[in-house]
Amino acid sequence: MHVAGAVALVTGGSAGLGLATARRLAADGARVVVLDVNQPLDATVLSDTVLFAPTDVTDEADVGRAIDLAESRFGPVRLLVNCAGGGGTPGKVLRQSGEPRDLAHFVDKIHLNLVGTYNVIRLAAAAMLRAPAVTGERGVIVNTSSAAAFEGQVGQVAYAAAKGAVNAMTLPLAREFAPHAIRVVAIAPGIFGSERILEAWPEERRAAITADVPHPARLGEPAEFAALVVSVIENAMVNGTCLRLDGALRLR
Repeated sequence: MHVAGAVALVTGGSAGLGLATARRLAADGARVVVLDVNQPLDATVLSDTVLFAPTDVTDEADVGRAIDLAESRFGPVRLLVNCAGGGGTPGKVLRQSGEPRDLAHFVDKIHLNLVGTYNVIRLAAAAMLRAPAVTGERGVIVNTSSAAAFEGQVGQVAYAAAKGAVNAMTLPLAREFAPHAIRVVAIAPGIFGSERILEAWPEERRAAITADVPHPARLGEPAEFAALVVSVIENAMVNGTCLRLDGALRLR
């Protein structure tokens, strides 16, 4: 699948990994619709070929409107990159008092990170079927997992469960969509810096956070995530798998 000329949806595209991905896809010639509840941090990313659609990824109507916008302004949707989600506030299952944490703490993270991802996948895949295959492919879906899906830390039960489920969906989705020439891949980033983190964190805190990253011993850069997304899109043999992007980090 060629990025140039393709129509892409990027969820969570207003900041961090999503914003970097939207920038990179646009720079490589794609026409992009950013789906997010917030306007992009960097408004300069918006242009004639990069549009913003206010979207709650868990809301079917919101996602449907974003897809309609993409199709009406740019043409058939070929690419989907799901970056919406987040770890939020960590929380142990049992509080210090021994009382169980509220169920909502778990449900909310599952709803955003897993249900939201699935919701956009199902609607975008249906849109991809409305277009003919090009050079043997109809579409590519890239989902964002996390290193926490493999080595979740204390307090990350909900987040690790959601991201682990994103991994688990990858192969069955790839198998289901294969007859339609649609690939599905997940990327599991390690410790990445966002615009806010890089601006707000002192060097000492960054060093402490990245102490367990073997090489390179630093925060990952959102542009590196975006570069892998492009590589996945353009390599037709990458399908049905989760790629770790973490500098050999193994969380403890």
